Amino acid sequence: MLGLPDAVTACLFDMDGVVTRTAVVHDAAWTEMFDDFLRDWSAKTGTAYVPFDPGRDYDDYVDGKPRIEGTQSFLESRNISLPLGDPSDPPGTQTVWGLGNRKNELLLTVLKRDGVQVYDGSARYIAAVRAAGLRTAIVSSSANTVQVLAAAGISDLFDARVDAQVAAERGLRGKPAPDTFLEAARMLGVDHAHAAVFEDALAGVAAGHAGGFGYVVGVDRVGQAAALRAHGADIVVQDLADLL
Repeated sequence: MLGLPDAVTACLFDMDGVVTRTAVVHDAAWTEMFDDFLRDWSAKTGTAYVPFDPGRDYDDYVDGKPRIEGTQSFLESRNISLPLGDPSDPPGTQTVWGLGNRKNELLLTVLKRDGVQVYDGSARYIAAVRAAGLRTAIVSSSANTVQVLAAAGISDLFDARVDAQVAAERGLRGKPAPDTFLEAARMLGVDHAHAAVFEDALAGVAAGHAGGFGYVVGVDRVGQAAALRAHGADIVVQDLADLL
């Protein structure tokens, strides 16, 4: 009744867009940060101002990736080269870290103001997974995973957590590399072939496919079912409750 192969004994969930409704907040923060930067860059260089596209640019370059990798990926798509900088760079500094820190500042402001919503279907599905005796992990590229889970009141739904902080401490590559999902399976004591990955980002689905996991569930919140399948999803659903 969970819609999974019988061999699956653990479920690895992405957070933003799968469990929590924070993807739209991330999208808005990326858009504001990049548009501010692009306006300034246009004025300084005399190049045309082309705003950040919260649909195509977000999906292609930043969704599902660690913040710094997403920042770098988008800048490269515009042929913009900035110094990498340092994690201590003040928000808005014209370095990759400075822009990433500005995005995080914007995100935290919105989270503090508006709180965090959880997809009802995801909450019901994860409860059913745990009731069936399967182990669970949250696997996110966010550096704010602990805060988001606490704000949403769902920290106790997961037996393990692999996020940007854990990835940095253990030298794990970000999605679309499978490292973070593989680490989550290891932490749960489960072979990757017996774990299912749940992702809404193309990079995340690609990571699940690359890692050879037992099942990859694509969650289509924005009408990209075909792309999720093309990146390696075994099944695509609009909501996790569809698997119940």
